[in-house]
Amino acid sequence: MKSKIHNIVEYLIRKSKGRQDYQLEKNIDLMSMIGLLLDRLTMLLRGFLAAPFLKKYSAPLFLGYRAKIKNKSKITIGKGCTIGDNVVIDGLSRRGIRIGSNVSIPNNTFIRCTGVFSNIGEGLIIGDNSGLGHYNFINAQGGIAIGKNVIFGPYVKLLSENHNFNDLNIPIMDQGVTRKGIKIEDNVWIGASAVILDGVTIETGAIVAAGSIVNKDVPKNAVVGGCPAKIIKYRN
Repeated sequence: MKSKIHNIVEYLIRKSKGRQDYQLEKNIDLMSMIGLLLDRLTMLLRGFLAAPFLKKYSAPLFLGYRAKIKNKSKITIGKGCTIGDNVVIDGLSRRGIRIGSNVSIPNNTFIRCTGVFSNIGEGLIIGDNSGLGHYNFINAQGGIAIGKNVIFGPYVKLLSENHNFNDLNIPIMDQGVTRKGIKIEDNVWIGASAVILDGVTIETGAIVAAGSIVNKDVPKNAVVGGCPAKIIKYRN
């Protein structure tokens, strides 16, 4: 009985992820596997009900409990994506949101592209096989492009907009904003509670240590950390 359910769950995960090499841990007990199967089927049903309102999507889509997807007509979602419980995604922006295949957006993540309706934001791209972390906060007003195979720790923040503040005679909130955008290339690891500020490019293979505040570009294969983040070493 256990082996049959194990094989069914493993097969479904392989199909949804498009990865035939995926292997489910064999030590997972029977009741946990049944719970996992029921949970995924419930998420699949929620995704099926939400999908017709999206700009474009590829089945399957797994949607968690109390997840909110706003301005669906501006959002494209690829095959096998998982959007967890209490996630909020608002697609209102000039270019919308494009989420690749096999992307994971876990519980309590907040994604928006527009802060004020008088100046809507640029939008967001997330590449294939990338995974955000729990409680991530992504402000994509200035445009954010995340590459393929990128992994985020929990509580990461991406802030692609800055307030102007040079004029002492005008309230900061009335001085407008600058937007340069954020680019995170392929195969990057962003550690827990890191903050990535507007105008930053993180190149392929780089690692950002937990708790870092990144306000400058990060070179290829560099490991950075600190506040502000500095190069610690290179992976090679």
